[in-house]
Amino acid sequence: MAHANGTGVSTRRKVLSGLAASAGVGIASLSPSAAQDAGRATEGAPPIDIAAHPIPHFLRTSPNQQRFGSLQFRGGLVLTAPSSDFGGWSGLVMDAGGRSLLSISDGGSWLTADIGYEGERPARITNARLGPLLAADGRSLRGKREQDAESVALLDGSLARGTLLIGFERVHRIGRFEIRDREVRAPVGYLRLPDEARRMQQNQGIEAVTVLQAGPLRGSVVAFAERFTRGSGYHTGWIWVRGQPHRIQLQDIDGFNITDAAGLPDGGLLILERYFRWTSGVKMRIRRLAPAEIVPGARLAGRTVLEADSSYEIDNMEGLAVHRGARGETVVSLISDDNFNSLLQRTIFLQFTLVSE
Repeated sequence: MAHANGTGVSTRRKVLSGLAASAGVGIASLSPSAAQDAGRATEGAPPIDIAAHPIPHFLRTSPNQQRFGSLQFRGGLVLTAPSSDFGGWSGLVMDAGGRSLLSISDGGSWLTADIGYEGERPARITNARLGPLLAADGRSLRGKREQDAESVALLDGSLARGTLLIGFERVHRIGRFEIRDREVRAPVGYLRLPDEARRMQQNQGIEAVTVLQAGPLRGSVVAFAERFTRGSGYHTGWIWVRGQPHRIQLQDIDGFNITDAAGLPDGGLLILERYFRWTSGVKMRIRRLAPAEIVPGARLAGRTVLEADSSYEIDNMEGLAVHRGARGETVVSLISDDNFNSLLQRTIFLQFTLVSE
């Protein structure tokens, strides 16, 4: 927490400005009173027991099939917990080795936990803690307008000690949150959004936030709205270069909405999408964007690496993350948002290997 005196606030602002400049991210400063509370930790985030039931195969009708498009199924879990705050998981970060996760909920909560494996297959969730996302003054977020977190990315450091970017809709914003000892603290600043972002619909705002991992724009933040097409046939997103947001667009194919994005080790991106109609059920799709295509002003189409419908073990898949496996392979993890409706939906955690082609 920043010192209460003027010197402490000034020093904190200088540190934040320096970090923002080095990452090429424009961060709006907090007011002096808010800066004094920035970085405050959740007090005593409680442990939570999470039951994990295995998903042995991805396609229900073909238990022996492991390859799906450009992905190889590693395993999955159905997660349940005896807490009314457990659910609504809309964003996901994995640590570098895939042994720990962080997720954020559109109900205004965060979750950290360890993942136990049997071989390559995720088998159990342990050491879980669940706490509230905080406002700049250190209080818990109030009401759906403040709480609706939809995306998260690790900007620097690790899940033990680092900096997160968390995107919210309704009150559209991308906050910069410190994480210390696997607990998410109060925001220390916010990205400057482009003016056009104010025109996003309340419930279709910032749904995907990630950071480019390689190439000339390494460290640049990329964000997409869930649906902000304005009749163009393209989803709208932005890439922050030297602190300034520049528009990029992704072709709107078959009415899917964007739900998350993750940076790949080669500097490319994976984009997670969802489609739902009562008549046809839920679908998900992952598209891959090549590194050379991701530049300010780009109009992108990408390549589909996986598409699945309700005949597969999916739900409302909203969180996407990438890490390196033990052999150096790229592992793709997903988590679902059950809309706090455990009677009809499930919290699902899935992992795949991205197959080189």
